[in-house]
Amino acid sequence: MATTTYLEAIREGLWEEMERDPNVFCIGEDIAVYGGAFKVTAGFLEHFGEKRVVDTPISESAIVGAAIGAGFIGLRPVAEMQFADFITCGFDQIVNFAAKCRYRWGAGVPIVIRAPSGGGVHGGPFHSQNPEAWFAHVPGLKVLCPATAYDAKGLIKSAIRDNDPVLFFEHKALYRRIKEDLPEQEYTVPIGKAAIYRDGTDLSIITYGAMLYEASQAAGDLAAEGYSVEIVDLRTVFPLDEETVLASVRKTARAIVLHEDTLTGGIGGEVVARITEKAFEYLDAPVVRIAAPDTPVPYSSPLEQAFLPTAAKVTAKARWLLQY
Repeated sequence: MATTTYLEAIREGLWEEMERDPNVFCIGEDIAVYGGAFKVTAGFLEHFGEKRVVDTPISESAIVGAAIGAGFIGLRPVAEMQFADFITCGFDQIVNFAAKCRYRWGAGVPIVIRAPSGGGVHGGPFHSQNPEAWFAHVPGLKVLCPATAYDAKGLIKSAIRDNDPVLFFEHKALYRRIKEDLPEQEYTVPIGKAAIYRDGTDLSIITYGAMLYEASQAAGDLAAEGYSVEIVDLRTVFPLDEETVLASVRKTARAIVLHEDTLTGGIGGEVVARITEKAFEYLDAPVVRIAAPDTPVPYSSPLEQAFLPTAAKVTAKARWLLQY
């Protein structure tokens, strides 16, 4: 086993799939000569050549459109949005075309769109958003938000092998901060399946992405007070693994749904709705959402820290729930 960062895990998964399948190629801004804004594809041009690592103009709609066309002729493109925020420029191509081709005329669109997302890096309102909820409302798409290096590698491989469009949101603040020992043998992680990151009996925290680590710190703090917290890492936010979420809540009888995205219209509202519809009789307290406030992401460091959900905020709300 080798210690690997979250960024290197994505890089390894992508490299392995390009080695395995000559139809896989990368397309995006500055991904070839420069090696990508975050260096995920550094060295890919030299190894795979310019036909499989393609630099593009600054036009996300063109990148997505070219990827869709390539998918139609049997290729498996991996398109990079330099920052997830700019995916808006390709929104029409993704939601009105790629997502609906399977339904309309049986055509799969085997594309992956990589989107570096999230705050905590002082990127301001145009380079820090978490846009996953925009797409989790669109039938025909799969939306992935890995939190660990193991899942990042396994899910990028599964995404590339999928025959329909997959959005892969990778959190920038995790790139070089999260490290993990990964198996040397090949593996994949199934799309649409959550993971129990931590077992517990008193409270469930349902989360994904970078908030997994805020939840983990809060669970550790609460353990010192004698409370047992279970953490469910969704990994895939659409389709949602309802079975794992409900099983956890039925066991603990209390739940917090935590995400970094802003509160209104976020993934948390959908999770809470399913819990109240299908596990209401098991609850001993209200289901609580913790998320960012409904404002743009601040650039200022102290304002960004106030904006982002933190372990301290989770711990405080958990204490209230546990004593309800």
